[in-house]
Amino acid sequence: MLTTNPPDPARPSPDTPSAGTSAAGHQPGPSTAAVHAGEARQKPGYSLTDPIFASSTYTFSDTQSIIDFIEQKQVREEYGRYGNPGERVVEDKLAALEGGEQAVLFASGMAALVGLLMAHVSAGDEIVFFDECYHRSREFCRKHLTRFGVGFREVKTCDYAAMEAAITPRTKFLVSESPTNPHLSVVDIEQFADIGRRRGVRTLIDATLCTPYNLKPLAAGVDFVLHSATKYLGGHNDLLAGTVIGSAELMEPVRNLRGIMGGVNSPHNAYLLGRGLKTLALRMERHNANGLAVAGFLERHPRVERVLYPGLESHPYHQIAARTMRGCGGLVTFFLKDADWRKTANVIDAVRIPRIGPSLGGVESLIEQPLVMSYWNYTPAERAAFRIPDNMIRMACGIEDADDLMADLAQALDRA
Repeated sequence: MLTTNPPDPARPSPDTPSAGTSAAGHQPGPSTAAVHAGEARQKPGYSLTDPIFASSTYTFSDTQSIIDFIEQKQVREEYGRYGNPGERVVEDKLAALEGGEQAVLFASGMAALVGLLMAHVSAGDEIVFFDECYHRSREFCRKHLTRFGVGFREVKTCDYAAMEAAITPRTKFLVSESPTNPHLSVVDIEQFADIGRRRGVRTLIDATLCTPYNLKPLAAGVDFVLHSATKYLGGHNDLLAGTVIGSAELMEPVRNLRGIMGGVNSPHNAYLLGRGLKTLALRMERHNANGLAVAGFLERHPRVERVLYPGLESHPYHQIAARTMRGCGGLVTFFLKDADWRKTANVIDAVRIPRIGPSLGGVESLIEQPLVMSYWNYTPAERAAFRIPDNMIRMACGIEDADDLMADLAQALDRA
């Protein structure tokens, strides 16, 4: 005899209140939301933390339970490529932090970008990028989407007139980072969103460098927010993940395509990301403070030609950052005076606290020379087009003591 499927013990019951909301309509602060949003108050096994569901397959009690799952669109798992209970908790937390309806978690930030665009563009459509976006994001569009008949255009970052002029009846997406990496240009997201809204074009902001703690693109009218969760969201340089957040309607095809393409994360990585998110607000306060302190120190140092950091009044987009962002994060880009690439490399080799490597957003500080780390195989003309000079250094400030970071930079600049 067919019976009704019992409640899934891995999911909160429908009447379980969200731990990320408060009574009387009070909205929780960023740290409260980071700790509790998306989680059931009572968890499986009465555990305080959400468990790791290390399963690729989820079973049904009988045939009727399968029919109920399909016909009633029940929120439960079927197969690991389509979802995991722990993954859904993290997705709910990410959506709450961004103020979005739905988040979809991917295996990396690039997988998230590819999944989003593949779900929403078709042959004949066009994508317009600001030209300081992550070079791999632009490479995917220029070298790969174009093979399938999707057009690609680049315009100067923060030139809103040029972006609007590039829109044609075929344009489907406007894409930018904010702040950009490594130049740290800050997009006026309200103006960016307004262009898309008026022209009927979807808008995407890669907000990896600012996180939901520092910037809320969806509240400004942007359609999608993307993060490389490998960076600040995970926060400990120990996982790869990416996410896209938006309305439920727009995210549904993205989730469906992820189930086909298989760009999913592992249950253990989802757990690590969820754990990292709980301290996001605390860590971002330190990243913001360290970034501003280090940028100010470098701006005053006689061996430094100039510093790019939106929190400095000297930054060309400081006023936009001050108006739209809570803080400016831990990434600082600076240029040495009268230095070729070897002299620049000597400074990087002389630091003792930051590790030399790519990425950013973890508790450990990292430092690198973009010319060597990301653009070594590019021609001088290509590097000039990307505005990557020999004397550029990018430092991702971690959560160490700012005085120690500044003292370390001082000895490296003096010795090299």
